[in-house]
Amino acid sequence: MKKLNYFKLAIPAKSVNEGFSRAAVSAFAALFDPTVEELSDIKTAVSEAVTNCIVHAYKEKDGVIYIDASAYDNGSVKIKIRDKGCGIADIEKAREALFTTSGDERSGLGFTVMESFSDKLSVRSKIGIGTTVTITKLIKSR
Repeated sequence: MKKLNYFKLAIPAKSVNEGFSRAAVSAFAALFDPTVEELSDIKTAVSEAVTNCIVHAYKEKDGVIYIDASAYDNGSVKIKIRDKGCGIADIEKAREALFTTSGDERSGLGFTVMESFSDKLSVRSKIGIGTTVTITKLIKSR
């Protein structure tokens, strides 16, 4: 696979930046002529990943969210969303539908939503080091 284009972004982990990150990634992906549905899928998955960083990674502390997006000649767009927050103790448990560490405030569907709107989802995390979520979406309309 040959990388055709990429961008990197670092933003404060603040809720006001969730919409900005979704817009930045969707503008990047739009260069590869996705359908409205494909673009909506990317926006939704990115929104969930960034929201997880804001809500869970830094637990009301200041932090940074790092977004790297790349487009490849096979029509795929890969988006890495990374934080240097608290990390996830049990990734498999965290990926279960309805599991949340935030009580009644959250639905526990973030990873489920990300997975359903991407073609591939991977999650890596280390306690005290941070988490990287990689979303891959194939732009089939290319």
